[in-house]
Amino acid sequence: MIKMLKPIADYPAPEALLFDLDGTLYRGDERIPGADKLIAGLQSRGMLSLFVTNNSTRTAKEVSEHLRHLGIAAPEENIVTSALAAAYYVEHHYPGAVTYAIGEKGLKHALAEAGLRLLEEGQEGQRADLVVQGLDRNLTYRQMTEAVGHLLEGAAFVQTNPDRLLPVDRGFLPGAGSIGACLQAATGIEPTVIGKPSRIIMDYSLKIAKSAADRSWVIGDNPYTDLAAAQGAGCPSILVLTGLCNADNWEEHCAKAGVTPDAVCEGPEQLEKLLYGKL
Repeated sequence: MIKMLKPIADYPAPEALLFDLDGTLYRGDERIPGADKLIAGLQSRGMLSLFVTNNSTRTAKEVSEHLRHLGIAAPEENIVTSALAAAYYVEHHYPGAVTYAIGEKGLKHALAEAGLRLLEEGQEGQRADLVVQGLDRNLTYRQMTEAVGHLLEGAAFVQTNPDRLLPVDRGFLPGAGSIGACLQAATGIEPTVIGKPSRIIMDYSLKIAKSAADRSWVIGDNPYTDLAAAQGAGCPSILVLTGLCNADNWEEHCAKAGVTPDAVCEGPEQLEKLLYGKL
């Protein structure tokens, strides 16, 4: 199935493709059939593919290794995580800031690499200039208490991504957005959100791609994040029915999200045909 909703043939040929990951190229630890062939074929044609994810827990190296384990070649330098985008953002807006981070390895590594001075949990008496919050699956009440204290004392609030739920094999876990909602409820302070659908991660991705928005096609399974991010940035978008949406409900999801993809493809095989027609 390939459904054209806009005259995508009228768009200039893409210079970069911005792929979502979970739900688009894999589901958990299972590769979506044909995703490896699709990416390998695009790379053999010299097409730049970036892999853009709201996940903040892994480093770019770990994301690259995970994809390689699934048979998908993705160089580390082509990985864009919400942690990397957040680190880039705070490096330029709060250079050298004393930072309290709620998050896992991917976020803390990115912030340290960007020159932020990270406070350790329990460093009493030290005031943070900035709270950067992502997903932490070992979150404690003490961490929340310390983050709330810093925010109420004037620290800026940056959140890696707004995802309220994290899909896993047996259902869902609370996501980074759920942790952020708790902090916001406690303090009344709204965070600057980095990940999709924010323009911040999109602008960072386009900077890495060195490509104009209308020549950077976004491919993803989620209208609320992937397609909304594409629409906000002015990028063409292709919805794949391999994750959140299927043939029966994609129109309903797109209507709720207020987005219209340029094309809808059932999966990698149909996407390959569509893309090769433009390359």
